[in-house]
Amino acid sequence: MIVPLIVVLLALLLPIATPSSAEDDCRICHRVDVRGTHADLACADCHGEDAGQRPPGAALSATAIYCQQCHPDTLGVLHGPMAHRQAEQDFVERSWGQADPDFYQNNCAQCHVSNCMDCHGLDGHEIARPAKEDCHACHRGYYVGADYYGYAPREDAQRYQRGLNYGGEHYLKMRPDVHGRAGMECGDCHDMSSLAQGQVASHTCRDCHEPDLEVIEHGIAAHMQKLECYACHSGWAPQEYATFFIRFTEGEVPDYFVLRRDQTAPDYVRSAYLRFQNLPPLGINERGMVSPIRPQFQAYFSEISPEGPVGEPNRKLAAQWKAFFPHTIQRGTPMCDECHDNPQRFLLQNPEDRIYRTDEDGLGLESFWMQEGQTVVNGSFYDAARFERMSRRDSEYVKAYVEKWKNLAEGVDASSQP
Repeated sequence: MIVPLIVVLLALLLPIATPSSAEDDCRICHRVDVRGTHADLACADCHGEDAGQRPPGAALSATAIYCQQCHPDTLGVLHGPMAHRQAEQDFVERSWGQADPDFYQNNCAQCHVSNCMDCHGLDGHEIARPAKEDCHACHRGYYVGADYYGYAPREDAQRYQRGLNYGGEHYLKMRPDVHGRAGMECGDCHDMSSLAQGQVASHTCRDCHEPDLEVIEHGIAAHMQKLECYACHSGWAPQEYATFFIRFTEGEVPDYFVLRRDQTAPDYVRSAYLRFQNLPPLGINERGMVSPIRPQFQAYFSEISPEGPVGEPNRKLAAQWKAFFPHTIQRGTPMCDECHDNPQRFLLQNPEDRIYRTDEDGLGLESFWMQEGQTVVNGSFYDAARFERMSRRDSEYVKAYVEKWKNLAEGVDASSQP
């Protein structure tokens, strides 16, 4: 009778079978924890009750439903400029793409949104709102975004790869945007509804700020009617003059090119003639307003084989500027002289004032800051005749100029009081 007794004891030790939920059945094999915004959802909410309900090629994974089944208002993001990047593709097609048809795919495509997980976390079981680090995976370096927190691109030479490190890239430390210092993040101005509609931002400056007409600059009608707010309030902007891409036909980059290798395809190196972090030049944007501009790229290409250069070295393929919004807003503005009677600020530099002789360096431009041979892709350069009129120092200008200096002097005196 010993055997039946053992059977009875084993039966008592085994757990009593109870009905299990489909959720429990999933977790028998799939040891995952769902965290983030979907933490309270059941597995079937995204994966369906059975395998037959799982559409292939979905946004999350091959076994999950499309995000847009529950979030239809976000479909515009995957069909918008963040995903197709048509403007960038068009630029490459008429510049570096002339020399290398695969240039865009090999050097540019990695920063383009292809599905929801690119911004909301690589693990579909930990979906969360994007943090600033997620935005800066693409919006960094020379591309607007990192400047918001005071990060300016360093030179490409390896000897400059030191100091401040953010996201695996070294930067010069500049003054952050006043909104960044106040704790505002990307989503406060670039929310999902605006991105889904293909808009640059969901708010403009004047949605939150009413200009104080007691401020001298605000009291000048032409400023309020013809200038973007950030034409005066951008404290600085990264600018890259003459961007060189060099391709090696053997696929191996010689050791004497001591440059960063993490920003190009394996058979390329990249460098720039100049990088500045000062006040940006000004032009006209697509709204017809005075706006900061900078080189989208002054694009140069060289190809080198073991025997030497192939074709023309430093071949100029484009010299295009772009009106843009530096994310470097500061309180206060530059002095009047930064615009009035400052032709270089408007790419109207006098030839005798040149320091960099780009024509003698074989770059095909008389100067980086002269309009000849260059274009603005989303606007235009400032007209020379208009600049001449703007730079006349009439009585109204002199009055405002003196008042500006008076206010500055009084501010210094007040701060010096014991």
